[in-house]
Formats: sequence, C-alpha cells, structure tokens
Amino acid sequence: MRNTERYRVESANSLWHIYKTVPFWKVVKNFIFIQMARYTPFLGMKNWLYRTFLRMKIGDETAFALMVMLDVMFPERISVGRNTVIGYNTTILAHEYLIKEYRLGDVKIGDEVMIGANTTILPGVTIGDRAIVSAGTLVHKDVPPGCFAGGNPMRVIYTKEEMEERASEDDFFNS
Repeated sequence: MRNTERYRVESANSLWHIYKTVPFWKVVKNFIFIQMARYTPFLGMKNWLYRTFLRMKIGDETAFALMVMLDVMFPERISVGRNTVIGYNTTILAHEYLIKEYRLGDVKIGDEVMIGANTTILPGVTIGDRAIVSAGTLVHKDVPPGCFAGGNPMRVIYTKEEMEERASEDDFFNS
C-alpha cells in the first residue's frame, strides 16, 4: 500500500479544486523551472534548478535524463539520493487527483538507484538504495533495496540476494 494522505471533495471532481490545494502562481513557477530542466543537457544545472526553485532534496552526482517530468504541484515532496540515475521521459508524481478525492504522498528514491526510461512513479512510493527499476514500469508500490523490479503491474523480478548471486557469478566468469 502506498503511503498517501487522502482528502475528500464534494461536488465536482478533485481537479476542479486544484487551486484550493495549491496556489496558482506556485504551479506557474514550478512549470517554468521543470520545463527548463527537462530540456537542458547540463546535469549540474538541472540539480541546481530542482534544489533552488523546487525545494527538492537531490543527492550529489544524481543524474536526471532528458525529458524527466516532475510533479508540477508538489515537487518538494520528491527526494532523490546520491549517485542515482532517472531515465529518459520518466514521470514522478507526488499527487493524484481522482473523482471523489485527491491524494498526496512523498516519493523517496534512495542512493545508487537506476530507474529506466519511460517509467511512472506514483505518489507515496519509496524506492530503496541500489534498486533497479526496468524501463516502462509503473511503480505503484515500494521497491525493496537492492532488488530488480519491473513490469506493469510492477513486481520484484530479482531480490537483493538473487542480484548479489548474479553479480558474483558474473565476477567468476569475467575473471
């Protein structure tokens, strides 16, 4: 189960209540800086924009590939650890607007995580240190540290222990 806060709404769907939940000018500012970062090829500049203008926690040497789309309303609820790679065109959400409610949840991505291209990460998810998420995955639940996960629906393909065993076999055959 994802760790989200749920807020009920009356009458129209929750997206019609958007500017009751987040200030309009915050969304405009976030949109501008996210779009600038999406297109810049300079990794250090992306991280600086995210830290400075979006109040995100980004670890050293983390790399956001081209076209990564961050949550435009609540980017401050996203944290990414050190030496992590976020693949091309990945979407990271910290909110979901539904018919009868909206949900907010922190997204925590650990150190030395690899997230493949075209992945979508939903609010309230934690991805553990040294985990690998394959391309095109819908991350709808937590990913344990050190494992390899993928698919839609996402599942753990190799546990941390199986990944360590595979790495030691590779070391054996490459020596």
